[in-house]
Amino acid sequence: MTITDDVRAIALSLPDTAEKPAWGLPTSRVAERSSPALGDDATMGVKCPVEDRAGMIAAEPAKFFVREGHDDTYAWLRVRLAALDGVAELRATLADSWRQAAPRGLAAEHPALGLAPGDG
Repeated sequence: MTITDDVRAIALSLPDTAEKPAWGLPTSRVAERSSPALGDDATMGVKCPVEDRAGMIAAEPAKFFVREGHDDTYAWLRVRLAALDGVAELRATLADSWRQAAPRGLAAEHPALGLAPGDG
């Protein structure tokens, strides 16, 4: 199994998630809201609050980046798949993206995916 297969399998295992092609690539949708999106360059886009991106990129620039002119104003962060530290980090990254994209009620129904009281 490739890391792309892992991304797709883990994303689809999350509650109320379906795959939908966009831009010729597979994307995951939770309750019709875009969540992880595979790139054509061994990356994926994940939901990430705009205010958190700079710190994440500064802490791990080999792992995280923003595609200038494309992601500037959106709550997305790019992840280099090869830089992730195994399936556990991939699963945590996908669950965090899911939590941020999921409607508040759905996320609250799945506290094991990391919804903290008051989030959303």
